[in-house]
Amino acid sequence: MATKLLMLVVEESKKEQVEVFLDRAGVLGYTEIPHALGVGATGPRLGSRAFPKTSAVIFTVLEEDALQRVVDGIRAYCGECGERLKMLAWDAQDIPVTVGMRGAADASGTEKP
Repeated sequence: MATKLLMLVVEESKKEQVEVFLDRAGVLGYTEIPHALGVGATGPRLGSRAFPKTSAVIFTVLEEDALQRVVDGIRAYCGECGERLKMLAWDAQDIPVTVGMRGAADASGTEKP
């Protein structure tokens, strides 16, 4: 089954609403980058005295059939996030990592003893 990477950009003050929803929706894990800075449709979020707001960026990997359910749920649950929430999704491929295993190839393709 195909997997998708869902990225959520939300106003820092609203991120807990998204985290609560993800937990209630059974999302098993996510990665969060707090205090993200940038400029977009909602204006500058630079964490400065002139533009004090910041965003949080949350990433999670979902099976394709769960993506729409989660996106629709976030829209409904986090209604007050409004325009302060941006969601993007793209195809993701899980790449197995074998670290330190005898006989495993290194980045050059050379097998380790």
